[in-house]
Amino acid sequence: MLKFAIKRILVSIPTLLAIITLVFFLVHITPGNPFDGERALSPEALKSLMAQYRLDLPMWQQYLLYLNDLIHGSFGISMKYLGQPINHLLFPDNMGGFWVTLRLSIYTMIIAVPFGIICGAYAGLHKNSWFDKLVVSSNIFFTAVPTMVTGPLCVLVFAVTLRLLPAGGWGDGDIAHLFLPVLVLILAYTPTIAFVTRGSIIDVLNSNYIRTARAKGLPTKKILFKHAIRPTLLPVISLLGPMFAGILVGAVVTEQIFTLPGLGVLTTNAATNRDYNMIMAITILGSILTIVFNIIVDLLYMVLDP
Repeated sequence: MLKFAIKRILVSIPTLLAIITLVFFLVHITPGNPFDGERALSPEALKSLMAQYRLDLPMWQQYLLYLNDLIHGSFGISMKYLGQPINHLLFPDNMGGFWVTLRLSIYTMIIAVPFGIICGAYAGLHKNSWFDKLVVSSNIFFTAVPTMVTGPLCVLVFAVTLRLLPAGGWGDGDIAHLFLPVLVLILAYTPTIAFVTRGSIIDVLNSNYIRTARAKGLPTKKILFKHAIRPTLLPVISLLGPMFAGILVGAVVTEQIFTLPGLGVLTTNAATNRDYNMIMAITILGSILTIVFNIIVDLLYMVLDP
């Protein structure tokens, strides 16, 4: 397993480099520059800013200097928040920025994955029951309805009507302020996990080796836990990698709905103000997290299917 993990890490390095290269050149070839604002700058001020952010250099030289910064652990200086290192904006001391998005994503995974597997397994074991129909219907409904709709609905019910939870904001990062954003993400992803688990366990229970085990008179519990659980989980494990990337993006959108100080506000400001360095930093950070999580998923897959 260690050799496999090292191999996956080594293979991921060219992938990450390709992502960095692609994002860098896509961002830099867009028309205009980050300092084309409503207030016109004097030629001297514009020249000074271009030199400060190395935008007056040839693109290939900018690229090499940026790679050098990344190697030394720096994402550069923000072009929106002039003079502010991006590392400090992404990883502030008050646990905002990246830490908010990461908390939302981790809490969602911790709750959505086991809850979805349990619901899907129960639905698959009781095919055509009311609960099975509920799982299928929930997957259709919540796949079609985006978080930008379920978010305000949850605010309307829990914050405005029932007045049980705050409508938004971060507060001290307590559970009360986290509950609704995490709930919205759980509603978005739990039905999919449940639906995949349901289909998987139905296929496994209809397989020949399970029929043989039943014919030999093995108890149902033994069949489920010894013979059915591992092959049932394999499709779910395969789903976790892309789902984690989706949850990261969903968390950024959800932060906008609930006005949380995470990557959502930084992403919006970076996109609207052409903050090249911030856009690249958020993209690279998301790519690194996705690659790491996919490696973990591959290792889990090896454990379940050696």
